[in-house]
Amino acid sequence: MTLVQIQDTPQWKKTLGFIGPGFLVSVAYLDPGNLETDLQAGADHKYELLWIVFAGLSFALIIQSRSAKLGVATGKHLAEHCKTDYPNPIKYCLWILAEIAVIAADIPQVIGTAFAFNILLGVPIWSGILLAGLNTLLLLGLQRYGIRKLEITIGILVLVVGGCFCSVMAYAKPNPKEIMKGMFIPELRTSSATRDAIALLGALIMPHNLFLHSALVISRKISRTSDSIRSASKYFLLESGLALFIAFLINVAVISVTGSVCSNPNITLENKNHCNNITLDSASFLLKNALGKWSSKLYAVSLLASGQSSTVTGTYAGQYIMQGFLDLKMELWLRNLVTRCIVILPSLMVGIIGGASGAARLIIIASMILSFELPFALVPLLKFTSSAAKMGEHKNSIMVNIVLWLLGFCSIAINMYFLGSTVIGWITSHQMPKAAAVGAGMLIIPVAILYIALLVYLTLKKEIPNINPRDSILSPGVSSERESNNGNQRISTEITEVQMEEI
Repeated sequence: MTLVQIQDTPQWKKTLGFIGPGFLVSVAYLDPGNLETDLQAGADHKYELLWIVFAGLSFALIIQSRSAKLGVATGKHLAEHCKTDYPNPIKYCLWILAEIAVIAADIPQVIGTAFAFNILLGVPIWSGILLAGLNTLLLLGLQRYGIRKLEITIGILVLVVGGCFCSVMAYAKPNPKEIMKGMFIPELRTSSATRDAIALLGALIMPHNLFLHSALVISRKISRTSDSIRSASKYFLLESGLALFIAFLINVAVISVTGSVCSNPNITLENKNHCNNITLDSASFLLKNALGKWSSKLYAVSLLASGQSSTVTGTYAGQYIMQGFLDLKMELWLRNLVTRCIVILPSLMVGIIGGASGAARLIIIASMILSFELPFALVPLLKFTSSAAKMGEHKNSIMVNIVLWLLGFCSIAINMYFLGSTVIGWITSHQMPKAAAVGAGMLIIPVAILYIALLVYLTLKKEIPNINPRDSILSPGVSSERESNNGNQRISTEITEVQMEEI
């Protein structure tokens, strides 16, 4: 990875130097899976769940800022810390889970891109999936020209998503007062609203995003002084806040579109049926019938931009995960190709066999997998950023720790509830024979025990002090102090330049 030099003066150049990682990360909050959840939330509950999106993205900002701070303060990203801290069986288990999370996150993104190609060009779903993979590799080719070019491209795609949905929202004419009320006055009027709110929260934070953010911030070349690390963490927090605020506004626009269309008293029976079960595919028919053909095309363009930007960042996250856990020395183009082939294969198979309906069902399965996976990235992140052995003086304060762990456990509980209710609902809706239901229960119980045991281990495992191989030569005039086991020995080393091995 080519490092981006941060200039201290003038101030505007310094600020611009930190802009980029947050926008790559914000894409995960605008991916096709989230768009589908937003569309359904607006159709079912109008603007009632907007405050859930606001609360979820506020929590996401706190979590993402911890991920960024881990990378800035230690010079190593989350996957590298997991590799050094956990024994091989746990390390390989976490690596496999992280790779599965990347695949699961990529499924809605690839399928969303395929639906966009289907709407715009009329190509079959499986052909659209192949085109999605090809386009992603072309975008990733921008890495050859530096990380900044990729960041600018992704930023433009995010603005395209926002511009398209804001245009459609302006034509749909939602009630501004009701939107503001939905944003800031919490209410859940029905049990279905509570269920959908949980699904909405569960779809926001993605495991691979925590690995990605901690790695992206390392692309900024800063001195390793305490003041520089604090300053960089502050700038990355502000940059992430700006990026997630834009993501929040786009989510509001998406919910407002279907909230306005589906609550129209003059809605046709056909559109009402579409509102009852919105998919990425059927949403285009709803908008076309309610607002005109142009709105369907704008929706497809936004879906294409969303899918392409999120598949790029997902593939990028896969690279860091593979490098961090396994320390593989692989050519960049080959790593791109391997990562892309791994994540695109499930979508391609389902697209060929099941078509549009099978692809839509696969998105639901992917969301369940991500809910299952989140704690295995979130718990290590909270553990490492709370640790003096890892972060030194930059560790979380006691108050921040209490808030983070409380929010973290609430997030895990929400995801587990969503996962459990979905599984139970699937079993009951399919009216499985009693023997099959008992067998499913006997399978789920030991998995749940192992799941909880692994989370307890990750939470209680003692951290290994951070030793950053990139800091073998440290910044001028800075000494790195590490205490030995008896607390008496001090090691001081001087740093002249930070260099990173190309990832």
